[in-house]
Amino acid sequence: MSKGNKKNISKKKMFEVGENETLDQCLDRIAKEGYIPVRRVEKPIFKEVVLNGKTEYEPAGRQIIFEAKLAE
Repeated sequence: MSKGNKKNISKKKMFEVGENETLDQCLDRIAKEGYIPVRRVEKPIFKEVVLNGKTEYEPAGRQIIFEAKLAE
């Protein structure tokens, strides 16, 4: 296939679960775009808290990201 005929669609894409979105809603969105989830990554979110002049970090939530590949 020549480069001129190739569509500009990436084979991998990252999907972040929205703040007011369930995992099922995100997975439905992934499927509607024609992708299949292959990996789930959770990243902790921390907030800075100063107690007695000392800075500490407390968990404030998490960010969930799905890596998906284009369905063939």
